[in-house]
Amino acid sequence: MQASILRIIFSWRMLVTFFLGISSGIPLLVTGSTLQAWMTDEKVALAVIGLFSLVGLPYTVKFFWAPVMDRYVPPLFGRRRGWILISQMLLMLAIGSFSLVRPAESPWMIAFLAVFVSFLSASQDIVVDAYRRELLHDEELGLGSALAVNGYRIGMLISGACALILADHISWNIVYLLLAASLFVGIITTCLAPCPAGQIISPKSLRESVVGPFLDYFKRAGAFEILAFILLYKMGDVMASSMTTPFILQMGFTKTELAAVVKTFGIFATIAGGLVGGILLIKLGLYKGLLIFGILQAISTLSFSALASLGAYSSVLAATVAFENLTSGMGTSAFTAFMASLCNKRFTATQYALLSSLMGVPRVFVSAPTGFLAERLGWVAFFIYCTLAAIPGLIFLSRYRVWQEGLGAVHGKDISQKDREFSVDS
Repeated sequence: MQASILRIIFSWRMLVTFFLGISSGIPLLVTGSTLQAWMTDEKVALAVIGLFSLVGLPYTVKFFWAPVMDRYVPPLFGRRRGWILISQMLLMLAIGSFSLVRPAESPWMIAFLAVFVSFLSASQDIVVDAYRRELLHDEELGLGSALAVNGYRIGMLISGACALILADHISWNIVYLLLAASLFVGIITTCLAPCPAGQIISPKSLRESVVGPFLDYFKRAGAFEILAFILLYKMGDVMASSMTTPFILQMGFTKTELAAVVKTFGIFATIAGGLVGGILLIKLGLYKGLLIFGILQAISTLSFSALASLGAYSSVLAATVAFENLTSGMGTSAFTAFMASLCNKRFTATQYALLSSLMGVPRVFVSAPTGFLAERLGWVAFFIYCTLAAIPGLIFLSRYRVWQEGLGAVHGKDISQKDREFSVDS
């Protein structure tokens, strides 16, 4: 068993998943904080810089053109790798084009390039997510998702921190040329990546690729329950995370402690949690992983109440943040693997784009009233409330067997051995 897990961890499929994650993460900050820093250096008005936050809109509506990538097959490298390669090559050209202009002189051209890069980046995300689902076996989805997310973070580090450091020593135009060149990691990976096993029949028409994913999803047992679970599973974790920074500062910790413990140490804990969670999912299966990691997420949220009661002790802060980020990373690996497992491979791009967009809803709407709740309840009661908010999502997990049987009935989906054992035991 140990040798089998090691073979999975160090397989070429997992390395491909990791490097494609890096390729997906690089473009995000190219049009985000890094571009804002360049525009600030160029003395562009703050009002204009603020408007540039709108260039990220393609990431939130990417499901609109995902059906096109399900329906049509490029002439080279197949349905998934072909679209990945096209988006990567266009991204390299678009990011490199930034080197030919200056924000202060051509703000509208910069705006056009930024929107175009965001569109291409969102397109790459659509197909990379679909390719990962089709490439990996069900029991590998947890680890694969963790590696993809960690690769994405490294890609953001390249286009964020590394780009800013370089900009202190060379011109921004050269920085953007180097960022464009960094996408070679994705292009090389795509060219060498394996084709998914098995024959997958593409939708026969664009109409089928638009309507088919919805019909396929909603005819399965527990379709609406699954949507509710996706909305609720990380509810408490999201609510608590949205107030972590003001809580730590109000507790009396310094900004240096916030940066060192939460923004630096916490990131490494999240990465470790994702890897640990992905490895454990190979043994546990999705159901047990979602349940155990969900419970641990709730306990880690409750630990902030203990910190609020004990006071501003640096050692307690470090332990609390490490525990919270570790369990959050574990929960995310299971959660993303679960969403991938829901997708019919004929419509992976569209269905995963829709589900991942739905996953982001709590981050926007549920986080909004958390400041009001913290003011009314106080920090101890607020984090207890966030802990209780995790319970409904865990209750929905009792329906997991019905969901799995529904998946198998709709499109002959194989259930992993661990989840099959759960179904029998239940």
